Amino acid sequence: MLRVVSVSLGSSSRDKVSRATFLNQQVELSRIGTDGDMPRAVKMIGELDGQVDAIGLGGIDLYLCAAKRKYIVRDALRLARAAHTTPVVDGSGLKLSLEHDHVQRLAREFPGVPLKGAKVLLVSAVDRWGMATALAEHAGEIIFGDLVFALGIPLTLHRLRQVDVLARLMLPVVSRLPFQVLYPTGSKQKEHKPKHSELFLWADWICGDFHYIRRNLPPRLDGKVVLTNTTTEDDVKLLKERGLSYLVTTTPVIDGRSFGMNVLEGCLVALIRQQGDLVSPENYRVYLNKLDLRPEVTKLN
Repeated sequence: MLRVVSVSLGSSSRDKVSRATFLNQQVELSRIGTDGDMPRAVKMIGELDGQVDAIGLGGIDLYLCAAKRKYIVRDALRLARAAHTTPVVDGSGLKLSLEHDHVQRLAREFPGVPLKGAKVLLVSAVDRWGMATALAEHAGEIIFGDLVFALGIPLTLHRLRQVDVLARLMLPVVSRLPFQVLYPTGSKQKEHKPKHSELFLWADWICGDFHYIRRNLPPRLDGKVVLTNTTTEDDVKLLKERGLSYLVTTTPVIDGRSFGMNVLEGCLVALIRQQGDLVSPENYRVYLNKLDLRPEVTKLN
């Protein structure tokens, strides 16, 4: 059995262990939260090195992307370097490819609120550049909330070009900040401190990182669609109570949980290596075609 473990800076209350079968191979998928404790996460990755088939970085990005540029997050690099044998992934490879393809499929086939021509809020584009480019292609209007939700700057962006220009100016500096400044880790992932509710109320589709979304959910969002992942059964219940129409996850729902993209990428890398193939963008595509993964659609109300 292949073993993929995600070491997350998020809350340990969201931990999960499941088993699934991919390409006739059984895989154990684990998510272990360290409650924002960076030294503990480094130690854990070092202990897992050589003992599992792939390690995912949860609750943190190794790469932030805009256009054709990748910016390395310093804190995440420290985590990744704790492993010397086992491959470490953050999900960015699949965010660029699989999530882009999922949005294209949703634009063609989604049974509910049409994506084509919709008003779309993406809470962070540099975290999900593949999703951002596909959403921008189909949305009638789009807001990128990178400045609003990550940096607390009340300025919205409406074009990918704006995101790219700001990324060139800001990400070389921002990527060196303590990651806790940019993103909720540990117990902060359970906090609910709504800000800029007007953006959520404006949008037909609310997309991107679930912790940004959950932290800022208004009391009611009737008839809207959330496109995200890392949702638990409790999260699904919460979204249903807020009146949302559909939840769409970009990773499969296993035992009631949609794991993070880093877990799915870890699974893909483990399968590729098990077959003796080279881990490369080309083989990512080959194995994704074999897996034939699709967005998971849950009707809430």
